Amino acid sequence: MTVITVLFCACTVFLPPIGDPNSAPNQHVTPYYIENSAEDTGSPNIVTGTLADYRGFDTLWETSVMFVSGLTACLILMANTEEGKSVLKGRKNKKGGENRGQ
Repeated sequence: MTVITVLFCACTVFLPPIGDPNSAPNQHVTPYYIENSAEDTGSPNIVTGTLADYRGFDTLWETSVMFVSGLTACLILMANTEEGKSVLKGRKNKKGGENRGQ
């Protein structure tokens, strides 16, 4: 891990400074998004057009990861309560009826 960390840190000298207007993304990608976003995406909002159309696959996977992590957190929290345990295992409640989360 130390060797990899040192290599990554050593490679940072080749990166452009933060906010450099002459870096590659600021020279090619950003001007294209600003000039063509409304026409290409049909959205008057550049941020919405960029996230939904240009970066759609990235956004889809990021959203999926956030959903699964939130669902996992809820399931873990439910598993630590008696009512949650019965809901997760599908057992009937003490009155003999089905437990419908009430």
